[in-house]
Amino acid sequence: MPAINPDPGFWRGRRVLLTGHTGFKGCWLAFWLHHLGAAVTGIARSPAEHRLFRLLHLDDLVQTRVADLRDASAVAAAVAATQPDVVLHLTAQTSVQRSVVDPAESFAINVLGTVHLLDALRAVPHLAGVLVVTTDKVYADIPDGQARQEGDRLGGRDPYSASKAAVELATAAMAQSFLAPNGVAVATARAGNVIGGGDFAPGRLVPDVVNAARSGQKLTLRNPASRRPWQHVLDCLSGYLLYAAALATDPTVPPALNFGPRNAAGPTVGEIANAMLEALGAPDAWAYAPTPEVRETHVLSLDSTLARRTLGWSDRLPGQRMIAETAAWYQAWAEAADMRAVTLQQITAYEALS
Repeated sequence: MPAINPDPGFWRGRRVLLTGHTGFKGCWLAFWLHHLGAAVTGIARSPAEHRLFRLLHLDDLVQTRVADLRDASAVAAAVAATQPDVVLHLTAQTSVQRSVVDPAESFAINVLGTVHLLDALRAVPHLAGVLVVTTDKVYADIPDGQARQEGDRLGGRDPYSASKAAVELATAAMAQSFLAPNGVAVATARAGNVIGGGDFAPGRLVPDVVNAARSGQKLTLRNPASRRPWQHVLDCLSGYLLYAAALATDPTVPPALNFGPRNAAGPTVGEIANAMLEALGAPDAWAYAPTPEVRETHVLSLDSTLARRTLGWSDRLPGQRMIAETAAWYQAWAEAADMRAVTLQQITAYEALS
């Protein structure tokens, strides 16, 4: 079966509210939505300073409204001004390590911020669908290697994971109490670890690999043997776009879907680092540096059968193709290429894949 692409006919002219549009995934999603013809408004805590946002010149393509999701009145004002048809909620505190240092921040941004947004959306008359993005880490402890399915018990051993599991519960409660009775479909998307060009956040694998390759200094890895359901950013975002459109048009769509690679348990952290470093011309440039105070699951694995069956979604950049596309983006950036053109080329090439 040919791969299914997001439909420009659905997105063209659609008013889309995108939270987290200045982050790594958010920038790619805002750019792709603009490419599809959507009218995109983003919510950010401060004027966009993310490097990818600047490289893509997204301030020319996306309207930004400044609001901290922890501020209910600011969120309500941004929503009222936008009057969206579709909402994609990506804003989050995403670092396990940071959540250990400041757990209250993770719960405030992730849980309370989501509640403020959903509460404000109750007043939007023509809203069709809301997609809240969480994570593969919302599931309670499951034996290593066993793929998580949407019906598995939610939980979280660290503040970040627990906060995102709480987002799942809060989203379901707000949807059932307020939005569903108004005909608004609400769902959550649970994705694994995402890589791709344009991620510059410190403490994440690919940006740290790129910095090590460019500086000549050794990269340190705290859990090189850990396995994660790695996927390219375009595979992940194609799932979000298909899901959001389905929410607006199909009342039978499931209320939660996993998005992960076809091989449910991905490569190890060390294997990804080795492949990326090799592609960037700096092999064997990492060392083991454990961080015992941060407890993380050794193997995370996602079962994405339901998304494949209900949406026709498929990941098109597995394994080495994922790494090659990521490395190619950073190589172009290092050569001072036009990164808006490079990013658009990667999107259009992805849409042509079957």
